Amino acid sequence: MGTDSTFADWIGRTQTLTDRVTAVPVKTLFATLDDAVVAPRDGDPLPPLWHWLFFLPDAPMSQVGPDGHPKRGGFLPPVPLERRMWAGGRLRFVGDPPRVGDDITRVTEIRDVTEKAGKAGSMVFVTLHHTIATPRGPAVEEEQDIVYIAMPDRFVPPPGQAAPSDPAWSDPLDVDPVLLFRYSALTFNGHRIHYDRPYAMEVEKYPGLVVHGPLQAMVLLGSARRHAPSGEVAAYSFRGVHPLFDFDTVSMQGVVRDDGGHDLATVNGDGHVCMKATVQWTAT
Repeated sequence: MGTDSTFADWIGRTQTLTDRVTAVPVKTLFATLDDAVVAPRDGDPLPPLWHWLFFLPDAPMSQVGPDGHPKRGGFLPPVPLERRMWAGGRLRFVGDPPRVGDDITRVTEIRDVTEKAGKAGSMVFVTLHHTIATPRGPAVEEEQDIVYIAMPDRFVPPPGQAAPSDPAWSDPLDVDPVLLFRYSALTFNGHRIHYDRPYAMEVEKYPGLVVHGPLQAMVLLGSARRHAPSGEVAAYSFRGVHPLFDFDTVSMQGVVRDDGGHDLATVNGDGHVCMKATVQWTAT
């Protein structure tokens, strides 16, 4: 189909936000992930992806829609389809990471708005490009894919993708409503599918609470860094392929690539891949 002419004028729009890397959200995310909790000090680097704790949406309650997201419009195009999700992303870590105490800047550009027809009907994909910079220069280049679809009449899961039969590692991940609520609070994500079970099941037709895509991306990369020789990330990409729910038994798996990187996946109790990711490491 290509770019929808309805939204063509939105392509190229930019937005600049500033924030400060403070210690409290860093410490509380460590606690939420049940990691060793130490008081972050000024100058401590953020782990990769943890810039998602900052530049948070701040719509007042009068501007929040029925799904818990800010109402349509504003910087993003007012796509009329009811359900919206963060479908995936690609990142390059290009400089010294953001550190506690830094004033940071994010410049966002709408790179593309594309309408497609899928099995679930019409879909609109919005591609955003972010550049995150610190006082020392650019730190992260990121593309983010947002997908909008119509609200379904019932839950029809996508075809399952089998997990690798012989991963290099498989780490367990405990998911429950408390974890999802705390992560929603830390990222100021009001989407009700993550904490409001009646809404998630009755309105959006899911069988349970949905585990955030960004949360899966974070824990997958954290698992890979624990298993990698250096843990220094050069590039990372991820894509959701199957919903993951709070009642699922979950593992985080990694497979070594021929180029020295790793293919990663969250896998549910049925052996289906829920999120796929790839990490490339900085040469040592």
